Amino acid sequence: MKTIESNPLPTVQDPDLAPIREKVLRGSRLTIDDGLQLYGTHDLWSVCGLADLVRRRMHGDVAYYNVNRHLNYTNVCALSCHFCAFARKRGDEGAYEFTIEEVRAEARKAVESGATEMHVVGGLHPWHPFDFYIDMVRAIREVAPSIHIKAFTAVEIVHLARISKRGRDGADGIREVLQDLRGAGLGSLPGGGAEVFDDRIHDEAFKGKIRADAWMDVHRIAHELGLHTNATMLYGHIEGRAERVRHMAILRSQQDETLRDWACSQGHGSDGIVVLTGPNEQYSGERLPTMASCKTGWYQACIPLPFIPDDSTLERLHGPSGLENLRTIAIARLMLDNIPHMKAFWIMQTLPLSQLMLQMGGADDIDGTVVWYDITKVDGCGTHQETGVEELRRLIREAGLRPQERDTFYRPVHRDGADWSIE
Repeated sequence: MKTIESNPLPTVQDPDLAPIREKVLRGSRLTIDDGLQLYGTHDLWSVCGLADLVRRRMHGDVAYYNVNRHLNYTNVCALSCHFCAFARKRGDEGAYEFTIEEVRAEARKAVESGATEMHVVGGLHPWHPFDFYIDMVRAIREVAPSIHIKAFTAVEIVHLARISKRGRDGADGIREVLQDLRGAGLGSLPGGGAEVFDDRIHDEAFKGKIRADAWMDVHRIAHELGLHTNATMLYGHIEGRAERVRHMAILRSQQDETLRDWACSQGHGSDGIVVLTGPNEQYSGERLPTMASCKTGWYQACIPLPFIPDDSTLERLHGPSGLENLRTIAIARLMLDNIPHMKAFWIMQTLPLSQLMLQMGGADDIDGTVVWYDITKVDGCGTHQETGVEELRRLIREAGLRPQERDTFYRPVHRDGADWSIE
């Protein structure tokens, strides 16, 4: 996909950003030091201008949304992460566990609403057998055969490998679990559970959860099996800006490996670095990977997630400000030059700030209708967190962009009420 750079090239007011601007203009990769410079400058609007240039190179004036339905099938969890206000122990007030029949009922509601995707994640239930998860995916597939099932974070996949007794420990067990789930109807993995890739942060905020190497292994194996995935970063708690930039660099490095062969087939990336954000003349073939040309899976989108204190152990913290959220998604767009999409997840960013991120922060995706979401709640919202298609389209148009409904793979959707098809 090639786009026209119709807007004037951005200028910078902070002279220290001039070398970074030149790199962005010519399509060169930014360094970790560049990322720290983007965090340290007071010239936020120039940072946003560069991020907007990059997103327009990649996606023109299009901004994406989808009609989806989230399902958090249980909040009973064996872990006790300090940042989490979602998890409960069995018997705690507010603890819940969906049955297979209740999952089936949620799938019916998704069909009736015209959803193209179900997004399914939950706690690490201490007693559910592996067959429960296979049955859950099969139940959704039976009720909703046309709906894409995006399910289970890397943390959940490692948990399932431990309880499944399929294959040996490590990569073999993960591979067999993913193959079994895909056989039942799994279509892709979400990006949750990454938090921040740093051992200090891991030990202080979510000890007991898988570390970065295990999270990356799950996504690497998923990509090898042809499953697409997303990647998140939870920021604004006890980590610093340097840890965020290193997190981005780790994701970028793995995506380089994933897309290297595809990029070489398209006439770029021969030096082992895959950059998708350069000027049009940099690409003799496809700028972005497609399912037709790339035989592996890949990271489709990055979703920066601001920490929301809720009633967690870390509720003493304030969480990031709106300006920090805008800066972080813009920097992520500039640093993650080989991940096609940047998502402003409105549930955690709020609709007004997500709209601003579309207009000037480098985001090209606002996520979808959601309906029911229990993991975080902004400003006292309950679990019923829903917005309509017309509201999403209005927000995108007001941001000066053209709304495009997508499926999970970012293919255009043609819709007639609850009936839909892929263009």
